[in-house]
Amino acid sequence: MRKQLVRTGSTTTGLAVALTLALTLTGCGGSDSGDKGKGDSTPSATASGDAGSGSGSGSGSGSGGASVDGTWAAVTDGKPVAMSVTSGKVSLAAEGHLCEGEAMDMGGESMVSLKCADGDKDRTMGTIESNDGKTLVVSWQGGKKDSFTNGDTGGLPTGLPSDFPTELPKDLPTDLPTDLPTDLPTSR
Repeated sequence: MRKQLVRTGSTTTGLAVALTLALTLTGCGGSDSGDKGKGDSTPSATASGDAGSGSGSGSGSGSGGASVDGTWAAVTDGKPVAMSVTSGKVSLAAEGHLCEGEAMDMGGESMVSLKCADGDKDRTMGTIESNDGKTLVVSWQGGKKDSFTNGDTGGLPTGLPSDFPTELPKDLPTDLPTDLPTDLPTSR
């Protein structure tokens, strides 16, 4: 018996968008750098304070002075990009890449520095060009430029996929096994 997965472009895109936003909004992710527990008491650099000075509010700010903290969404080149910033810590999901890092002030210039889990370099160092609290524009050294909308203020960017399927596919397999055990142990 052969099982087949049935996917359509809009289903795959819709699921990818939903998963990306869910992971970003819930702050799911972690550091694999092996530095857990190291430096936890030392303030990190944010866009509103210097590294180690303890003067940063942790909220970060970009060009224009508005806080970068929040949930941000963009559509760049027709693809969704989601970014979450909390106390200067940044998580970004774009084009199948998950990246983490921080927002910081680099000599008066607000920057976002990220490391992607898969080594992607498209969005690893970005300059915050503008931020009015509703729209955040980041230009990345890799050449990309994202214009984010603040999801915390109730806005979403235009161009997000809207052609999600409303019905199950008609050609689902019907020859699934029916003799599966039902007395499996459960954990409590």
